[in-house]
Amino acid sequence: MVMKLLFKMDSETKEEIPVNEEFILCGGVETQVLKCGPWTNLVNDPSAKRPKLLIFIITGNPGIPAFYVPFAKALYSLINKRFPVWVTSFAGQVLAPKDKKILTTLDDPNAQEIQDIYGLRGQVEHKIAFLRTHVPKETKLVLIGHSIGSYICLQILKHAPEIPIIRSILLFPTIERMSETPNGRIATPFLCWLRYALYAGSYFLLKPCPEKLKSWLIRVVLERMNFQSEVSPLSSLEPFCMANAAYLGSQEMRQVLKRDNETIKEHLPKLTFYYGTIDPWCPKEYYEDIKKDFPEGDIRLCEKNIRHAFVLYSNQEMAEMVADWLKDDLAKIEAEA
Repeated sequence: MVMKLLFKMDSETKEEIPVNEEFILCGGVETQVLKCGPWTNLVNDPSAKRPKLLIFIITGNPGIPAFYVPFAKALYSLINKRFPVWVTSFAGQVLAPKDKKILTTLDDPNAQEIQDIYGLRGQVEHKIAFLRTHVPKETKLVLIGHSIGSYICLQILKHAPEIPIIRSILLFPTIERMSETPNGRIATPFLCWLRYALYAGSYFLLKPCPEKLKSWLIRVVLERMNFQSEVSPLSSLEPFCMANAAYLGSQEMRQVLKRDNETIKEHLPKLTFYYGTIDPWCPKEYYEDIKKDFPEGDIRLCEKNIRHAFVLYSNQEMAEMVADWLKDDLAKIEAEA
């Protein structure tokens, strides 16, 4: 009986959950949005049919939503398909296929360009602009940030207090001293001092490469990792996208230094932190430090040896935990309806 139930849930996650892919103009830049569930336009949906809450995932860097599809679908299934789950790309890190229409709105304030949109501050403004334009003001939000997405979640809470965020879940959060971490010490010289050499290398290696060969390379790598997603991450191999990911990474190393304790303290009741025990981007001592500073906070330490890049290896496990953490919040939303 248990095996039948697990098989049914797994088959639903893989086959029956609609995932709608759109490309919109946000901050003057094409942006990929992946939407789990039947709701594709919250702003223009009749209010009676509109969901009361949206779960919004902010990725790590590189910000490629295709890698988050299995996690988003699993989470959507585990919350019994009651609320939409959306993922957006980082600005400049996913390109629309040539035959894909880029959607705009006539009165879209996002048509105004965001200064340094590919940088860290620009990416924060990019997400705020999306939420202000494509999510109704009365729709409550759950933010799920992964890695640098956790930093962006905190910045949204700080700079856009009018957005009705009821919960923010920060997974493997890179919110402080990034350049001092084991991976940061390796990445900083490449991202900050040798970045232009990386640009040139990726351009000369990948620009002449046929799309069919790129697609084959990605397929082989993902198959070896046993990773499946119906949305292709092909444009992640475009030199333009790789350069923007490296540029954002260089700013992360330079700007993500001191933990924003003021914002954490102000919003602590709605924050959940999840730290890894084998995370070279966010060592265990960072968990111990923040736990010491905020002993009353919902700050958790992984007991399952889940890796930082959980979307590649442990998306079902992670979705199960997140769904459990959200159980009470979602029940309250349904009670208000």
